[in-house]
Amino acid sequence: MTRGPWHVAVLMGGWSAERPVSLSSGEGVAKALESRGHKVTRIDMDRNVAARLAEAGADVVFNALHGVPGEDGTVQGMMDLMGLTYTHSGLATSVIAIDKQLTKQALVPHGIPMPGGHIIRSESLFEADPLPRPYVLKPVNEGSSVGVAIVTPDGNYGSPIGRDVEGPWQHFEELLAEPYIRGRELTTAVLGDEALLVTELRPKSGFYDFDAKYTDGMTEHVCPAEIPNEISEACKALALRAHQLLGCKGASRSDFRWDDNQGVEGLYLLEVNTQPGMTPLSLVPEQAAKLGIDYAELVERIVEDALKQRRSAKGAGNG
Repeated sequence: MTRGPWHVAVLMGGWSAERPVSLSSGEGVAKALESRGHKVTRIDMDRNVAARLAEAGADVVFNALHGVPGEDGTVQGMMDLMGLTYTHSGLATSVIAIDKQLTKQALVPHGIPMPGGHIIRSESLFEADPLPRPYVLKPVNEGSSVGVAIVTPDGNYGSPIGRDVEGPWQHFEELLAEPYIRGRELTTAVLGDEALLVTELRPKSGFYDFDAKYTDGMTEHVCPAEIPNEISEACKALALRAHQLLGCKGASRSDFRWDDNQGVEGLYLLEVNTQPGMTPLSLVPEQAAKLGIDYAELVERIVEDALKQRRSAKGAGNG
């Protein structure tokens, strides 16, 4: 397939907590496409986004949004109604993957190991712990470790957690409570139908949170990860299987926790990110680069995947 030149609308920004990351991803994507001779229309999403996309009349939309509503199926549904071709996952996949409980319901029955846990009302935390400490509290549907708290026996949150103490319980009515899995943070990107590499994330602050993820120097990326081959192959197999089971398109990224005292039995999938970051610090571009796929090539491959999906859908519709 010849590569264009295409007219690509790069959709970025929006109003989620991850707006700055999305703007960084989107600008990187736009510049890469322009460097390859493609026409780019940059769209910082606001409430008039449908009109602006229609006005742009692009061949394809590169969805560089992160968080809600760009990653949860809302924008995907709008673009489906408009008949637009867009990168990354579609409506149903996005709805499931951003919701950590729905993701478990889709993957665990197929043998994908994920931590146990349940949804609790934040109000209940001020009376008693939902699980033995240490445990993790996280929003049910936010990405990038926004609003994650690790509650330990000797932490500063109080016992029970104090109502006035800053934490995700002040911002979300419901949270997902999961047992804390000790060990190492691993992540694997999937591009199309291929798992790339495994990166180990070694945060310098103790936890790979939103700031560590997107601030240069706060996290050491070891890629490829210095782990046994058995664990590396397991990460890649699970990431690809999760990508396929959820129906992901383009690129996805699976995040794992590995308790290295337990071998492969200690490996758990935490979540699948259907709109992985494309900033200069992001993990998908880093893994691709290690395999000889430069940033602009990666962006073109993601766009190409979307255009191929459109062609095959049209072909099926004409049958």
